[in-house]
Amino acid sequence: MTDFPAAGDTMPDIEMGTPDGGTVKPSDFKGKKLVVFFYPKDNTPGCTTEAKDFTALKTKFDAAGVELLGVSKDSAKKHQNFIAKHDLKTPLATDAEEGGLSDALGIWTEKQMYGKTYMGMVRTTYLVDPDGTIARVWNKVKVKGHAEEVLEAAKAL
Repeated sequence: MTDFPAAGDTMPDIEMGTPDGGTVKPSDFKGKKLVVFFYPKDNTPGCTTEAKDFTALKTKFDAAGVELLGVSKDSAKKHQNFIAKHDLKTPLATDAEEGGLSDALGIWTEKQMYGKTYMGMVRTTYLVDPDGTIARVWNKVKVKGHAEEVLEAAKAL
């Protein structure tokens, strides 16, 4: 079993694409608290709710000095549509490359549904301190109330 980064470890610094064609990586937020929430797929019920919940609390995260970044394997074009359709204010990134951040974190993994095995994203959130150290990890996130819980933890950091 591979040891994947956990609380106390440095957040891997792997570049991802942004919907506008740019790039972003965790070190871009050095000196600030960062919440990176990984979700399986744009425009699915749980993922839409999660992104909208973080968007609804964005001003509170901003007031607490916390940056947000939502990440999935979806393309930049899909992210653009997702943002427009739901008026999302939370920045999104595309982690589509093999060996990307979700691979380094061990959350792009084999999953099973209805007897079929496939690769998928485990809904996971990371709270990263201003030095780039993972302060807290939420694994296999349940969406209801999650953004509020992350906000409280980020404020306490």
